[in-house]
Amino acid sequence: MAQPFATKTAAEHGTHIFVYNNIRTNQVVYSLTRSLNLPFLGKKTVPATLRRDLWTPLCFVTFPRPNIGLVAYRRLRELRRLHETSYPLSLITETEDGPRKGQFMSTKKRGKVLMNQKANSVADMAAVLLMQEKGPTQEQLEERQKRYSRITRLKAQGKKKLRRSHPQEVETGGVKGVTIRWADLRDTEFAETWPQEVVHEGLKISGYTAAWPEADLGEETKEEKAPIELLEGAGPEAVGAKA
Repeated sequence: MAQPFATKTAAEHGTHIFVYNNIRTNQVVYSLTRSLNLPFLGKKTVPATLRRDLWTPLCFVTFPRPNIGLVAYRRLRELRRLHETSYPLSLITETEDGPRKGQFMSTKKRGKVLMNQKANSVADMAAVLLMQEKGPTQEQLEERQKRYSRITRLKAQGKKKLRRSHPQEVETGGVKGVTIRWADLRDTEFAETWPQEVVHEGLKISGYTAAWPEADLGEETKEEKAPIELLEGAGPEAVGAKA
């Protein structure tokens, strides 16, 4: 059966990034679709089933071109992985007075600390968009050309089967056309600065699942009808990005 909220074609994959937030643990999950895939951060940090009442949209990012969205998605996941695996030991050290002061936290408590990534995730989004605003460096462009030449040579020699016929496209710079729809516009304050061209809008939450523009859904069949009401835009007025 067709999935009504999946990206319609492979060419559109990466146009949208869904960002979910757990209201109890402040855990943040990025997804290219409406589905959730939770990272493992220690014993009992991944529940057997997802409680939909605990997961709410943090924001919904739309990109003008899929390749820009895919690059941003990859970078956001890489930064989140760094937050989860490369952190100062003081973050997981007991600071409260007691017999365990100065010792490492228990596995359960450490998992809760590492799951609290809401502030980091918003700052990461701003940092990634600022990087994409500047565009690729000359070194990145040269590396892409080298990789393209190598893949072309290997294909000509028939030595290796390649998953892609061409190397992944490097973003050409600029974030014009990028729109972020926030469940709470105050969350933008977790980042010090945003690119001027990024547009911030509000969401009117009428369900507990991420938004999907009505224009992209098309007409739903009886079997594909959405089980819950979608989030809708707060209005035509957009809030400019913070300087």
